[in-house]
Amino acid sequence: MNPVYIKRLRTHATDKTNFQTIEDYLAFAQRYLEYSADTACIQADIVSRNEPHYHFLQYKAAGNYNVTRPLNSRLFLSFAEFERAARKFVRLLKGAREHTPSVADRESINKTIYTAQQAIGATLDALPAGESNTARKVNGDLFERFIRLIVIRLGVNCTAGTVQLPIVVGGKKQFSMSYQHDLIIKSGELVKAIGSVKTSSEDRLDKIFIDKFLFNRLSGRDIPHVAVFLNDVQRKGILPKFGISATFLPGHFKGYTVKLNPLDGVYYCDIRPNMRTEEILRDHIRTFDHFVFDDLWKLLNRDAVIVKVEPQEP
Repeated sequence: MNPVYIKRLRTHATDKTNFQTIEDYLAFAQRYLEYSADTACIQADIVSRNEPHYHFLQYKAAGNYNVTRPLNSRLFLSFAEFERAARKFVRLLKGAREHTPSVADRESINKTIYTAQQAIGATLDALPAGESNTARKVNGDLFERFIRLIVIRLGVNCTAGTVQLPIVVGGKKQFSMSYQHDLIIKSGELVKAIGSVKTSSEDRLDKIFIDKFLFNRLSGRDIPHVAVFLNDVQRKGILPKFGISATFLPGHFKGYTVKLNPLDGVYYCDIRPNMRTEEILRDHIRTFDHFVFDDLWKLLNRDAVIVKVEPQEP
């Protein structure tokens, strides 16, 4: 494959209108994986110094010799693996509510989402210097849309938009407050859960906990709030001595969970080791497959509230 093909991939990835269905995400990932598997297109494959299952791809001149974000080789599928996983992914979503998933099914959900989204992120990493803010914004918006499309494919009413929260004083509505949310899960006119969807928790964790506290305090109802993250790692060091560092703040998470209010579900595709072992973290953070096969359906059975929702996009 021609190394210059990264420019076409980059142009495609920066146009968010190209990603309207789950199949659009899967098809793009296949194109990127085919490209990145060709050694003629990649300047170097750099292994992380401190956690060697992470690696970084360096592009050739067509990609400005840029280096990608960390890619977890335990989750990031090859071209051949992704072709099979993509077909399975679509089947699993179709029957998730009634399906008793195997370990392989659960892994397939996380790996397919991780690979598809990181293919977009890694492509955007090839943008010229000075366009990193554009890359972050596009990547974040596309991940939010991807998760919403997945929830919709599961057969659940879901949108992004603004919730008009009525403020009642003395039994009478006085006015409304607007709350913008990435993920609004509904059953008819009932809001069942509210979610935040971000590629990482960096600089966002505080707001998610405080949003739940304020929303429920103002509404007088216990409306579930969940958070979905792709990963919480970033590149550190200087080429070629790259490693990874965690962007998750365990102390903040524990403090807010214990002293403010726990979230009703926190999910990762690429979960950090301490989230599996540390007290409090392991009780509140799980991989995204648990949302798909288990927790989403429990949320739909909880009490809900009627509020006005102004959708933002399909």
